[in-house]
This record gives sequence, structure tokens and C-alpha cells, in this order.
Amino acid sequence: MAGDTVLFAVREHPGDDTVGAEQLRRIRKELEAGGFAVRWAGTGADARTVLRTEAGLAAVLVDWGLGSGGAPGGADVLRQAGRRFQNLPVFLIAADESLEELPLWVSETVVGYVWPTEDTAAFIAGRISSAARTYREAVLPPFFKALRRFDDTHEYSWHTPAHSGGVAFLKSPVGRAFHDYFGERLFRSDLSISVEALGSLFEHTGPIGDAERNAARVFGADLTYFVLHGDSTCDRLVGHFSVTRDEIALVDRNCHKSVLHGLVVSGARPVYLIPTRNGYGLSGPLPPDEIQAGTVAARIAENPLTRGALSTEAQYAVFTNSTYDGLCYDAVQTARGLAASTPRVHFDEAWFAYARFHPLYAGRYGMSVGPDTFPGPDRPTVFATQSTHKLLAALSQSAMVHIRPTPRAPVEHERFNEAFMMHGTTSPLYPMIASLDVATAMMDGPQGHWLIDEAVAEAVRFRQSVVRIGRRIEAAGDRPAWFFGIWQPETVTDPASGERLPFDEAPAELLRTDPSCWELEPDAEWHGFPGLSRGYCMLDPLKVTVTCPGIDASGRMADWGIPARVLTSYLATRQVVVEKTDSYTTLVLFSMGITKGKWGTLLDALMDFKARYDEDAPLDRVLPELVAAYPGRYTGLSLRELCQEMHDQLREVSLVQLLDTAFQELPEPVVPPQLCYQRLIRGGTERVRLSEAAGRVAAAMVTVTPPGIPVLMPGEGIGTPDGPLLRYLTALETFDRRFPGFRSETHGVTLDPETGDYLIECLCRGEEVPRAALGDARELAVPAPAAAPTTAATAAPAERP
Repeated sequence: MAGDTVLFAVREHPGDDTVGAEQLRRIRKELEAGGFAVRWAGTGADARTVLRTEAGLAAVLVDWGLGSGGAPGGADVLRQAGRRFQNLPVFLIAADESLEELPLWVSETVVGYVWPTEDTAAFIAGRISSAARTYREAVLPPFFKALRRFDDTHEYSWHTPAHSGGVAFLKSPVGRAFHDYFGERLFRSDLSISVEALGSLFEHTGPIGDAERNAARVFGADLTYFVLHGDSTCDRLVGHFSVTRDEIALVDRNCHKSVLHGLVVSGARPVYLIPTRNGYGLSGPLPPDEIQAGTVAARIAENPLTRGALSTEAQYAVFTNSTYDGLCYDAVQTARGLAASTPRVHFDEAWFAYARFHPLYAGRYGMSVGPDTFPGPDRPTVFATQSTHKLLAALSQSAMVHIRPTPRAPVEHERFNEAFMMHGTTSPLYPMIASLDVATAMMDGPQGHWLIDEAVAEAVRFRQSVVRIGRRIEAAGDRPAWFFGIWQPETVTDPASGERLPFDEAPAELLRTDPSCWELEPDAEWHGFPGLSRGYCMLDPLKVTVTCPGIDASGRMADWGIPARVLTSYLATRQVVVEKTDSYTTLVLFSMGITKGKWGTLLDALMDFKARYDEDAPLDRVLPELVAAYPGRYTGLSLRELCQEMHDQLREVSLVQLLDTAFQELPEPVVPPQLCYQRLIRGGTERVRLSEAAGRVAAAMVTVTPPGIPVLMPGEGIGTPDGPLLRYLTALETFDRRFPGFRSETHGVTLDPETGDYLIECLCRGEEVPRAALGDARELAVPAPAAAPTTAATAAPAERP
């Protein structure tokens, strides 16, 4: 395997001609002749740096006496090797020590001992290289190992895909450019399901089946399925399996639109559970009272769609964990709360696949709900769907479904696999499967904890640095105050001493290891979410929300402000692309790929933005492309003037509060979502302007993105002109007109190309189903297509945003 490296953590012997030093140099030469690279670290600090940064190590040779003055610095190196790698072969040089004098834990850490002068250099190097090659072969997980072996056979391809290992691309100039860009190995590994040696994704056999079973072990599931179309497909798959037509599904209104697409596919009747929101406009968790049996029963009873349901009992519940802004639940407490109302609970963990691998998140993820944490017959079957590619190391669209079934709601593989095949493909991309297999192997054992712990440590450093900059500027007193913040507790408690510490003064080790530092204390001002109980919800330190001035967590607006859309536009000019932008907050994600250089660049960009704001820089210097695109609107403005104009607009129309109200005061359900889809396909819908939408029934969801949460579902009434939904959408429409270049991304809304008016899809007047008909939706027939709409807005489809 190319790139194998052996680390010699051995004291330097410059000019040393002793027999032992010469023998170590001979061992090094033998290993290099055998194809290994050798890294020589003469101090404990250097050795630990190599262990931290070099993932290609295949073996380590450690001098027990490494360190200044002959102190046993080798002990620290041995400990770090054990924390960083699983089963890495470590040999201890013990030339001057008796084995009986070494601590007992050493023998559990090393695979062997080396007395350099007692065997030949060739023999010792042979022992090391043999252990190294065995380790490197064992590192490979099942499917990736089989794929490499198949690639090594160099067989001719007589099956799909037609590019035949990339050969077809070489017959065309553009194809050759494509081949050269990605390299031959990608195309040689793009194979057909006809390759029996690699197993079947649909039959879950061979190396693919082995890889899924290995993932189940690593992620703590009973069953795991690889999905190649992202967490969106996982959500649709689980929903399609768990609930059928005219059965009730309990749905967190904070769910991603893919969950709601699953309701359309299955024909389920949704009953929405309402999450909390704070003054920033951030979506919070479902409060504990919202998931209790009495509240759920009341929600079901008051929902018009449940009158024709097959049963008044919900068959399925789904909620987001962690939320898009990093709020994660006490999983067992949440499962217990919902278990009284449904036998199946789905944790949508698209952004949370790493939770099992760090003690900070203990008990906060779906697969932590099992017979040991929730014993007895009431435990529901638990599903967890994860976008493995989002925050673990896998290729885009790579995802997994994890399941812990119970007798209360059995999951028979053969039946679940029918749903799986409906949403899968018979032409899977094998590199994607391999990436899921490798992502699993990367998290197996101590290395998984190491990788997530490093990301948490960097997130903590960034969070504290932002606060410290503010304190330094305040102490200097030579410039305007720092105005960026991080959404996090202002103080934390050291459980050892009981002392309350400012966040930036708390030991990084405490913040990195103690979950209590991140828990949302009931009614704490910093988070702004009502109705939470102690320990119920925790902020994920890896999801960092930068706050801009203008509003606080309680929703109080200031006289001046800096809307986050202006900030993120500036960051884009610095090649800093954020995950999500709200009115006064922007979200950045810390993952295994984060480095000090990466977050340092972000910090520098924030400081530069502040400097340009303080000096009131002309906008054409700060956002030149914006001014060039809309010269009539922005020429002559300064950065500070743009920020204030936008802040005044947001404050005047109360956009943040309107969005909050739209999410809290849900529209009235009129017809099931699936019926609206039928009308949409068969011409029973039309696009109308917001000014004409009052009293109509939505035929398609309207989704604010990112993060992709619907404010309006198909089958829901749009309400009155002064109702929360139309007031919010009208305010958004007005904002988009006034600030071109900052337009909102709202799925389900199209634009009139001539006027810029918002258009939304509604049921045609004659297609709306009377509420009385909801007594039994199974009796509703799909009517013939309606006559073609005659309004200008519906004469031709508007261009999609």
C-alpha cells in the first residue's frame, strides 16, 4: 500500500557511533529498502505531533527513554498512539530496561519489544514490516477491501456502465479531458451490479452486506442500510415504510421538506407538533410538554384531517435531532415522551452522524435508545437517518438508515427491503458505497473519538476567540466596540468547584468534555427558548452561530443593526461560504476537516468587515459585484448605509417576528397532502399572486431554505390577508424588491418575470374539497382536470428562482 510510514520515536544520536545507534540506522535502511517511508522524531513533542497529523502510519518504534535527561517520555508517546489509532503495531525499544520495571499497561499497548543489538537489522525490520502490512490490510473495511482486490485483477468489462472502465472517454476530446481530470481509478471502480464478487445493494449480500453489518456495529444499530441519494431519500424511505394511507403521523413542524414529501408518497395524515422559536428566529426543539400524551391527543383531536383516519392512534413520529442550529435532545427522555402516542419514532439526524463517537453527546442520539436505556414493552422502534456525507467523511449523497426494532413495531428485513428498493437504484455508484464503508471504519474505535474530539476542540477555540476579541477591543478603548457574538452561554459552571466562569475564561478542557456546559438551562436569556426542562436540550458546540447586532434572543430590536445577509455577502468575497443565513445570524459548521488556519481565516474576515463598517467604506469597495450588478440601486451607498437601510426595513415590517408567528400559528389543514399532489399533476391547480391568495388552499409546500423548513404545506389554508402567513410572505416579497441581490430562497414560490411578484400554487376554486368530505378521504375521487387557468400569472409557468 503506497505511502506506508513507520515512525521512529527515538532519541537523536548526532555523530553517535555507538553500536545501538548504528543498528537503529541499519533498521531504518532495511525498512526503506522494503518500500516504507520512515519518519524520525527525536523528541516526545515531535513524536506526538507526527501521531496527531500523520494518518498514514503503519507502525511505531518507541524509545522508552525518549525525552530530556533520559526521562521516560516514551510513555506519553505510547498513550497517544493508543488514543489516536486502533490496533496500530507499536514496538518498544527497551535496550536498557528490564521488562519487570515497566508499568503493566505497557505490555497491553505494545505488540513487541526490540533490543536493537540482540538481533540482526534485517530480522528486526522484517518483524516491523510484517506487522505493518498486516495492520494496513486489516485497516480496510469489507467493501473497500473487496473493491481494491477486484480492481487489482484488471479484468475486462463486458457489462454496464458503457464507458468500460473509462476507455470510452478516451475516444473523444472532451471525454479525454474528463478522464484526465478524475483519473482512471474512479472509472475502473464504477462498476455494474453484475459484479457478483462485490455483493448486491438490494440483496445486502457479499461485501456490501458485510459493510452494512459492520456499520450497524459501529453506529450501535441492529440494522443499517446504505442509501445513495442522501438523507432526503432516507427520510422518504422511513416514512413510506412506517405509515400508510390515511394513518396518522406526528410530525415536528421543524422537519426537513423531505419528511413531508414522504407524507405525500405514503398518503399519511400529518398532525404537526410545534417547536419553540427564539427572538433571533432560530428554530428550537419540541418542548417537553408538546410530546406528552395529553398534548398529542389534543393535537390529534383538533386536527380536521384526522376525522377520516383509519385510527385515532398515530403510527409514526418524526422530529429533527439535532436541529439545524445545533440543538440536540435527551434521546431517551424524548423517546419515552412519544412512546405513549406511537410505536415508531424517527430521529432525523441528517447533521448528527458523529454523535455516538464523543462522550459529550452521550444519550443524545437515536441509537442510544435501547433495551439498556429504555427497558420494557413500551419502548418504540427507533429509526435514525443520517447524511453521512454532511459531517463525516463520505462522498456527497452518501447516507445511512439505522434501526433498533422492538416487538411493539417489528421491522422484518424482507418487508423493509421492499420500501428500500422503491427508493433505491439498480445502478449504484460503487465509490459512494466505498465511501460509506470507509466513513464507518474511520469512526471505529479510538480514532473516531479522536477525530470528533479534535473538531470540538477547534470549535471551542474559535468560540472563545470571538469573545476574547471583544474583551480586548473594550480594554484597549481605541476603537468602536466589537459587535459580533456567538450564540452560546455567557457563563458556565465548573462542576468540580461550583464556580461560575465567563465562557471565554473557562478551561478549554472543561468545555470540550462536560456536557453541562452546553445544556440549555430553563428560561436562560442567552438561548431565548421557553418551556424547556433541565437537561432536556443541549447546544452542539460544532454548530457555531455567529450573531450580528440588531436583535437579541428575546426578539428586542435595536435602533441600529447589521443584517447577516450583508455579512455573508462580504464573506463570500473572501471565499468563506457559510451554511445558513437568517436575518441576524449565520451558521458555520465545524467538522473533521476544520483547521486553525480555516477558522482563523473566518475570524480575520469578521475583523476586516468590522473595520470597513467602522470606517464607513463605500459599498463598491466592499461588495463590488453587487454594485456592478445593480448600479442604479447601490451606487453611492456606503456599507454602513446599506446595513442601516436593511435593518430599518426588517424592523419596520417585523420580518423576524412575522416568521416566528407563521411557524407558531399553523395554517388550518383542509385536505391531505397527497390529494393536492394528485390535483397538481392532473391540472387542478393554478399559480396566483399573494394579493389573490387569501382564502385559497395551497397545492404545494412553501419552504424557507436554508434549512428547508416549510411554512406552508399542501392542503393547508393560506388564511386571511392579515393572517401570519400572508403577512410574512408579503413582507418577504417587499424586502426582495427593495434589496436586489439579497433575495430570499423560498422553495414553492415562483416569480412573475415582469413584476417580480411572488406566485404560489393553489388548488383551483372548483377543486377544493368541502370540509364535510374529510369524514373519509378514501371516498374522495380525483376529478377531471380543470379548465386551463386564464389569468396572466398562470398562462405560462413562471421561472423558478
